[in-house]
Amino acid sequence: MTLSVEVEATAGAARATTITTARGTVTTPCFMPVGTRGVVRAVETADLEALGAQIVLGNTYHLLFRPGPDVVEQLGGIHGFSDWGGHVLTDSGGYQVFSLSPKVDDDGVTFRSTYDGDEYRLTPEGAVDVQLALGADIQMVLDECAPLPSPPEVIRRALDRTADWASRARRAFLAHDLPARNQFGIVQGGVDAEMRIESAQRTVDIGFDGYAIGGLSVGESRDEMLPALAAAIAELPADAPRYLMGLGDPVGIVESIALGVDLFDCVLPTRFGRHGTLLTSEGRLNLKNNRFATDAGPLDPDCDCRVCQRYSRAYLRHLFNVHEPTGPRLTTLHNLAWTLRLTDRARAAVLDGTLDDLRAEVSGVYE
Repeated sequence: MTLSVEVEATAGAARATTITTARGTVTTPCFMPVGTRGVVRAVETADLEALGAQIVLGNTYHLLFRPGPDVVEQLGGIHGFSDWGGHVLTDSGGYQVFSLSPKVDDDGVTFRSTYDGDEYRLTPEGAVDVQLALGADIQMVLDECAPLPSPPEVIRRALDRTADWASRARRAFLAHDLPARNQFGIVQGGVDAEMRIESAQRTVDIGFDGYAIGGLSVGESRDEMLPALAAAIAELPADAPRYLMGLGDPVGIVESIALGVDLFDCVLPTRFGRHGTLLTSEGRLNLKNNRFATDAGPLDPDCDCRVCQRYSRAYLRHLFNVHEPTGPRLTTLHNLAWTLRLTDRARAAVLDGTLDDLRAEVSGVYE
């Protein structure tokens, strides 16, 4: 294991850390843009470098089918294939697979590809092998993510199966003896605090390089999510990264940071950007609104990204109205810059003891 965590400051449960891997360092709290098919939609690698992104996600399910792990491996892994020198974290593909209503048994899942309709089989060991071929710095175990709400027996089955699959995935990963690579376990348990505690303890007992909390931010209320999240985090070791999967709304980010989360990912900033919805210091704005037709101001007067420094709301709205692809690209860049800046601000707030002020500011705008 080459991954280490230095906790530089704390503010209650919140923390500012530096994660060190064989590839380099990552400062946290950190937002990770989602590159579903080996690219963050509408932007290029040079954009991510300019934005200061530290980790980009790759989606195992989609890369499994297009172009295939063998092709990616042959062309230098996801780093060489996409010319990205920063860290790459790949999910296991499980979330996408479970959205397809697969046939699930204790050994793995059988499902049909959305690309060609053919039947495929994914096991914990198979997910390890695919992600090794993709060349991820950090890979995730295959887990069972139960939808919410679900009956307690469904949450229990997913918890037990996730723990069993995690043990198998860990054995498979360690058998490759690749110390420069890292593997994270995943905590399940729905919104039940006791099941979250149990899942966290069982995952920590297996022993991973880092720990993710999955199965939250899937439609439950924030009042349901945060206690379950807090229960899980309390059981996770301080010397390992903590990653909340799939959360990207501003209030959710700062409230989860306050509970001790280090890493986040979500498609929300890029998806919003492609559809003309902006994240700003004034709250969420719909650029297509008529009131912006002659607005000469920037998307966000408090944002120093290159889009806000150069283009007006009126011009960017025009690009959307004439279906010019440059419009979604520029608004995506802004939303990514805004979200990355939010986690940077949270880090600074932990370091200087003002996180509660930031939480109040974000809540006041976005609640």
